[in-house]
Amino acid sequence: MPDASLQKLQQCLTEVSYPKGFQVLKRGKVEKNIFFIKKGIVRAYTPVDGKQITFWFGKEGATIVSLKGYVNDEPGYETMELMEDSVLYKLERKQLKELFLDDLHIANWGRRYAEMELLATEERLISMLSAIASERYKELLEKEPDLLQRLPLGSIATYLGVTQASLSRIRAKITQP
Repeated sequence: MPDASLQKLQQCLTEVSYPKGFQVLKRGKVEKNIFFIKKGIVRAYTPVDGKQITFWFGKEGATIVSLKGYVNDEPGYETMELMEDSVLYKLERKQLKELFLDDLHIANWGRRYAEMELLATEERLISMLSAIASERYKELLEKEPDLLQRLPLGSIATYLGVTQASLSRIRAKITQP
């Protein structure tokens, strides 16, 4: 993105800090802001049968957005909770849409972001449908080893689609010589 476009985008950002446990996005609410993670980690979850099922993690560089809110101006189905004290950049959805109309470079950046998120979602879906839990854990260990240090095992277990006890067994088998 050219410097002039990047500066336009940066002028619309507000830096905010929130503590661990803060819910950046809340299920059932139409969110009017988009957040970019400068420092910290977030998990997205939704309730299923009285349990919180984690379906996404984001860390430095990731974007926190409710797509239902962004695309359809509807309440989101997810809650996004900070797992560490975090520093975020906040951008009003209305401002971003104006930037897309005003600047082709920013619009193309937004399109490319959407493409990359769609690809990541597709890869996650294929993994969930085709790989067993131990393979999903190994993949997480290879691609995002720091998540295992920064997140509670319960959140990782629901992300992998297993119980915490099953995750402990998987970890024990993998760490055996």
